[in-house]
Amino acid sequence: MLINAELLLQYQRCKRRPFLDTYGDKSQRNTANDLLVKLQQDKIAHRAGVLTQFTYQRPAYPRLNWLAGKVATLELMQQGVECIYHGVLLVNHAERHELLSCPDLLLKQPGQSCFGDWMYVPANIELGKRPKQEYQVVAAFHAYVLAMVQEVELETAWLILRGKEAGYPVDLRKWTPPMHKILAEYIQTLEAEEAPEVFISRQRCSLCPWYGSCYAIAQSQKHLSLLPGVTPIRYTQLQALDITTVESLAKTSPTQLENLTGFNNEVAPKLVLQAQSVVENRPLLISPSPKQKSEETNGSYNWEIVNDNLLILPTEPNKANVEKKLMGEPAMSLYEELVTQIRFTAPIELYFDIEAQPDLELDYLLGVLVVDKQANTQKFYSLLAERPEDEQLIWQQFLDLVWQYPEAPIYHFCVYEFDTVKRLARLYQTPHSSVQPVLNRFVDVYEQLTQSVTLPVESYALKAIARWLGFEWRDSEASGAKCIYWYDQWLRTGDRTLLEIIQRYNEDDCRATRSVKDWLSNFMNETGVGGGV
Repeated sequence: MLINAELLLQYQRCKRRPFLDTYGDKSQRNTANDLLVKLQQDKIAHRAGVLTQFTYQRPAYPRLNWLAGKVATLELMQQGVECIYHGVLLVNHAERHELLSCPDLLLKQPGQSCFGDWMYVPANIELGKRPKQEYQVVAAFHAYVLAMVQEVELETAWLILRGKEAGYPVDLRKWTPPMHKILAEYIQTLEAEEAPEVFISRQRCSLCPWYGSCYAIAQSQKHLSLLPGVTPIRYTQLQALDITTVESLAKTSPTQLENLTGFNNEVAPKLVLQAQSVVENRPLLISPSPKQKSEETNGSYNWEIVNDNLLILPTEPNKANVEKKLMGEPAMSLYEELVTQIRFTAPIELYFDIEAQPDLELDYLLGVLVVDKQANTQKFYSLLAERPEDEQLIWQQFLDLVWQYPEAPIYHFCVYEFDTVKRLARLYQTPHSSVQPVLNRFVDVYEQLTQSVTLPVESYALKAIARWLGFEWRDSEASGAKCIYWYDQWLRTGDRTLLEIIQRYNEDDCRATRSVKDWLSNFMNETGVGGGV
């Protein structure tokens, strides 16, 4: 069996994927999505940029003829070539297996090896900006195979990352032992008769060509991984207690879970409630924890993790809290203030959503939906940077727009919009007096919802929640990931239809945020949560 670094990399991300790549029915694979295509293009461009810094030789051999590639690479190593690009290293392992290593670069170094008074160290070019564990394990794999080829152990391998000029050294004394452990587990998995169990982790699975096939299996099994909050660590703990279905989890006492790894006295009841919501197919209120009940807002903008979610506390004291304090009454708890914010209905409301290009550190579209309830009108403003250098212009247009409605709350979904406004303010040196009052009006609908209600959904992403409510995007295949690809294509081709699709998607995101906010406000009012407001 041939084992290469790519399979080992994928195994670290998903134990099931290498098995499917080796034995699976290829007709069940999805076609590469637009974002994956873009990432592949970006990696090729990044590698090409790095290679301009080296004078290298590449072994000549027929494509996929690894034995010929091995021979050609050994000839270059014996000659003492300074830098070898895409060399082929092939060694036997554990009798029945062969290890195939094709590091991006083999760099000649002083030292003693079977070739003479020189040796080689491997360097891999990666698109990421951080030395992730999976990268370092793969680097250790390359070094292990190389050590057998040149008959000398190495202490260091190299990663060349995006944004890193000199590269990142991988400590092989640290990473070789876990590499061997992962390699042994990988071999054991491939020698099994069946693929490992399905586990859906959307962040990792979304770009995988087997996602559609695995998701269909998970749905047919009503797999616990489809339940929001069930991480691999928590799933292992639940399995140990023989809690393998949503129904069994729904009947579990939270106290049975709260001391387990991955749980605590806030996560456990919320996860059980999530299971109950799915089983009963209806939204359920989250009872405030003792911590939430007792906590008081203090007037400063704080970040806190509550129920595994990032919670944003208001920068300025809530007006109702100020009035209560002036009257000598106790301030509202954090939970009561959350309820007050979402139940509040303003004459004019703003809904805000951003499209960004992470590779360029560019926020190119600031979309604002202005809803005037008194005049019964809605107007969408699409503030678009057709060129990266126009970001400052749309930033100022955004500020001018929101200052036209100085009392209007600004609703958004998740923390990205809040963080981005702070980033743009720093980047363009916007006066504090122009930005802080705007930030004070931000209301994160995601945080409001996840602190208040549990829904019978597979995900608390905007799309999943809004579609559960019956909202549909005009372009059903559009997504934030595809917008990244489409904007990149716009910059390459100048095709304006791509911008139009992005703008339409952004507007729908704003309208979806409104649908979620309105539903949550109505639900809270109907259930009478928080008393009379």
